[in-house]
Amino acid sequence: MRQTAPGPPRTPEHPVVTDDVLAAERAHLARARADLARMRARTRDLLDAQSAWGNDALTTRALEVSLARRHEQLLDDGVTPLFFGRLDVDPDADGREDVFHVGRRHVSGGDGEPVVVDWRAPVAGPYYRASAADRQGVALRRRFGFLDGALTAYEDDRLTGGETTSALLVAEIERPREGPMRDIVATVQPEQDVLVRAPLEQTVCVQGAPGTGKTAVGLHRAAYLLYAHRERLARTGVLVVGPDRAFLSYVQEVLPALGEVRVTQVTADDLAPPRTRVRREATPEEAALKGDARMARLLERALWRHAVRASAPLVHAAGTRRWRVQPEDVRSLERQVRGRGLAWDASRAALAGALASAVVRQMDDAGLGADDRAVERLARSRHVRAHVDALWPPLTPARLVTAALADPPAGVLEPGEAALLRAAPWSRADLPLLDEAAALLERPAAWAHVVVDEAQDLTAMQLRAVGRRCATGSATVLGDLAQGTTASAPGDWAQVLQHLGKPDGRVDVLTTGYRVPREVLDVANRLLPLIAPGVSPARSLRSVPGSLAVHRVDGEDGLVAAAAREVAAAREGGGSVAVVAASDALLARVGAAVPGAAPLGEGGPTARVSLVPARLAKGLEFDAVVLLEPAAVARAPLGLRLLYVALTRAVSRLVVLHAEDLPAALA
Repeated sequence: MRQTAPGPPRTPEHPVVTDDVLAAERAHLARARADLARMRARTRDLLDAQSAWGNDALTTRALEVSLARRHEQLLDDGVTPLFFGRLDVDPDADGREDVFHVGRRHVSGGDGEPVVVDWRAPVAGPYYRASAADRQGVALRRRFGFLDGALTAYEDDRLTGGETTSALLVAEIERPREGPMRDIVATVQPEQDVLVRAPLEQTVCVQGAPGTGKTAVGLHRAAYLLYAHRERLARTGVLVVGPDRAFLSYVQEVLPALGEVRVTQVTADDLAPPRTRVRREATPEEAALKGDARMARLLERALWRHAVRASAPLVHAAGTRRWRVQPEDVRSLERQVRGRGLAWDASRAALAGALASAVVRQMDDAGLGADDRAVERLARSRHVRAHVDALWPPLTPARLVTAALADPPAGVLEPGEAALLRAAPWSRADLPLLDEAAALLERPAAWAHVVVDEAQDLTAMQLRAVGRRCATGSATVLGDLAQGTTASAPGDWAQVLQHLGKPDGRVDVLTTGYRVPREVLDVANRLLPLIAPGVSPARSLRSVPGSLAVHRVDGEDGLVAAAAREVAAAREGGGSVAVVAASDALLARVGAAVPGAAPLGEGGPTARVSLVPARLAKGLEFDAVVLLEPAAVARAPLGLRLLYVALTRAVSRLVVLHAEDLPAALA
């Protein structure tokens, strides 16, 4: 049973609760703010005095950076609520009833007792998962409402059955938004929390329809893992891979808002070797072939074509003596080193060491004892390195890829496919090939955990690039097969996990939508039988009457005029507004007619009114969306999937304007 205050008169089942409770909670908020200020001041004092603590300059600097980061994290902006919930647990054996306020960060009192507990702490878990069927020791769960940092309302749930949708939860979901994505820590649902708190060792793949919170789940899981495994993740942190710069800009504030800054955010293109410049656009056929997993085998075969069969001995002169490693012995050492599965550069170093060891053994057998570092010195000598260079020459990723594309090794491609390949100048399709080549030459650094969003749009070669970054760790894989808008979009998640090198990853499905209104989602779901027959339609938690409007207009002039009117009306309601269309030229005309409108750009949504090409809309959300000419969106490659994406970007209201007939599935 839930109780809410303040508000209208309640039924006998939901009685009015006195404002004394609200006053007490406001007093607790004031105490929490005071304790947070004390914690920050203490950190400032430590930061000012830290120069006397370090044993050396490096230690002192590390301590200074750590304290400065903590000082920043303890900032109270006066707007972000310090807590959003409260748990009253059942009395223990001594009759003590513990109460925990749950917030984004831990706040302790002067006596060391918690005033606010971090949402990631084990004691906070029941706040998200307790139910009437499984109370988990919870006597009462209280949710708070805030406005500009002030506590305005609360809602009690005593877990006695008959639960209804939380009004404060819905209000938080519907709260107008501007700028980057917000965290959802106050509204995480039980099925989402299970994924957020999944073990670090487990790779989790989340199939989620629009509005189910899959992106938020991935980011909150990163924050949880950084909290729960701080020491283990301290050195490597977490890598977040997003589809484009606009998306990364949109989500960039979520983790810092949760107190985590040790996160690297990149696109798949950013994984390529640095200073690689894209100078052309690949044809669809070329891009599809270069994204195929067979290219990994092609590059590996091309790599070892550079190896030269030893035909001359290695000769080492020491005084008047000459020591030789005969060609057949060199070839034997080559086979041994290659069998170790090392990267090319490491193999070259290992071969130099093996050749040096062979020489030193001959010297030992002749009674000329060598010191412990003789092998190391000989391996670095000019003539040994020259011998290795002649057999296994030094390579660069660009040289390897260029050679492989110019003359592909036999037995990998089908007849006629080699003609589709083209080397430099580089295209985006070449970037994962260059990364694959770089990994063949030298193993890349890996993170303890990688979050990859919109994974359904990555090619097999891009997925391999991401997988190398978590080769020794785990991953959170996020996406929606119905939103795959590339020719390489997979048919199932097993393919994605296989290419990532995580075939044992578990697949979870989120089917309850919290962001997109039911009226909008039901229309978008009409496309699913055509674009993703195996994907179950999502159901929305929220019904918002009037959230969908469809209007026919006359011609492009009518589209522009109607869009300007709808944007003006949407802006009166506050929050973010987007105009989405397939045509950049049409968006430009709308921009000229709407004051303050701005193109999306790489910086993500920065204006109150964003002009968004349909191809860049994925992953973004706006309070109101005006979608222009769905038929034009549907005509793009994989256009019905692109239309599905465009239809599901609105949190509060979607207006569809069209001069052409609607696509048949929507009509």
